Amino acid sequence: MVQAARTAASREALGPTLVRLAREGLDIVVVDADLGVSTSAAKFGREFPDRFFTMGVAEANMIGVAAGLAACGKIAFASSFAVFAPEHCLDQVRMAVAQPGLNVKLVASHGGVVTGEDGASAQAIEDLAIMLSMPTFRVIVPADVVEAEQAVEVAARSYGPFYIRTVRPKTVVIYDDSLRPFGSAQDRQAQGRPYRFQLGRWHLLRPGLDVTVMACGVMVKAALDAAELLAREGIDCRVLNASSLRPMDREAVVAAAAETGAIVTAEDHLVHGGLGGLVAETVARECPVPMAFVGMEDRYGTSGRWDELLEYFHLTPDRIAEAAREVMARKPR
Repeated sequence: MVQAARTAASREALGPTLVRLAREGLDIVVVDADLGVSTSAAKFGREFPDRFFTMGVAEANMIGVAAGLAACGKIAFASSFAVFAPEHCLDQVRMAVAQPGLNVKLVASHGGVVTGEDGASAQAIEDLAIMLSMPTFRVIVPADVVEAEQAVEVAARSYGPFYIRTVRPKTVVIYDDSLRPFGSAQDRQAQGRPYRFQLGRWHLLRPGLDVTVMACGVMVKAALDAAELLAREGIDCRVLNASSLRPMDREAVVAAAAETGAIVTAEDHLVHGGLGGLVAETVARECPVPMAFVGMEDRYGTSGRWDELLEYFHLTPDRIAEAAREVMARKPR
């Protein structure tokens, strides 16, 4: 198992990171839709009240104001829950941000079924498909709070539209504060230099030659645990943290297909239009190999504790390991 020193919610990264960047001189403004405490954006508002604008329960207006501020030269961050932005304001996101390519960073918390007790109406499992359908958006799903902080900084320092998906519950921290992944000494040696999030690069968390698991968000920890299960059976499983969905790491996908010959994707999202769809398109074009998909399929969520919901919907290390065995059995002999 990967040992973590702490747990934290990735949504906790937004406010403190924006405060730090603003203190460093970045011309950041933040627009909120009455959920700043939950998204942590309110921490920026307390530090910079003249650069924090709350729209109330009006996500469409939030996007329009953010676009206007960006058009005036500001680095505009907008934050809400993923079921509200983008899902309540798709027209504004498309017309006011995506098409003109404005410098708006949409950071949506409470993504996936891990939103938990609030039930299906509050669990965004289509948001990545929506945002990936708009070609100007960079789409990021951090594995933990440390990577979320890095992704927010990259977005702030890079021009153009970004969508960053964070989650509600406190989950295991994959990367420690020195930015080096947790794991055995052997794993650390294999990983080389301390990790730093990069657009379009998927981090190799574990090398392997028999099968590859590509995961994003809360499923990265499950993928690492699945690799441990497979190792007990003598199966050498590669694990990639696929946090940058657009731009994606096509080189890593092609290399995994060519070198391991079997791929499993894992995500807290519908497999249609999310990570699974992205990888399948690349594999089909570049290097066809057997694939399996772990994610939400043909159904919405339900109410329950977030960890129980992962079990209920089979978003687990056991299911990932099972999928890995399935695709390995379909390798050409």
